[in-house]
Amino acid sequence: MVVTEAWIYERNADDSARFVLGTVGENPLICVGVNPSTAVPGDPDLTVSKVMGFADRNGFDSWVMLNLYPQRSTDPAGMHLVHDPDLQAANERHIAALVAGRPLTLLAAWGGLIRTRRYLPQLLAGIVAVTDASGCEWVSIGDLLMSGHPRHPSRAGYIWPLQPFDVTAYLRTL
Repeated sequence: MVVTEAWIYERNADDSARFVLGTVGENPLICVGVNPSTAVPGDPDLTVSKVMGFADRNGFDSWVMLNLYPQRSTDPAGMHLVHDPDLQAANERHIAALVAGRPLTLLAAWGGLIRTRRYLPQLLAGIVAVTDASGCEWVSIGDLLMSGHPRHPSRAGYIWPLQPFDVTAYLRTL
């Protein structure tokens, strides 16, 4: 992976929500997690560091971190109990602008954390609708967890391959 100083960093005015974090490239690995934590350009957290590693080891020239819900919280338990529809709409607008009709590779990377808030499956469905229009391909890290969820990158080994993930079938199980 060629990492340049060309960062993508889109957040709200008070930095309580982050929509997009990544590097600029032609063939990015787009990771979809649960919620953003502390990572900022030049200072990745564990999750972002692992996403960078998976991008590098799998032939991507860049990476981008997105989330089901853009509210910053160092612990998913700190997320809003009821989602903010304005944050959801802003998140989907940022994702649509990033994808911009390109058939990109999306890494499902939320683990069992998708169960921490009742609204997260609905937000995933909205993101799938935005990305399906561009013909994006979903992948996961290795086999799904025993619970049926895709692995979170911070808990995954680089030896596990990226493999196809049927996000539509997955949504039906939630």
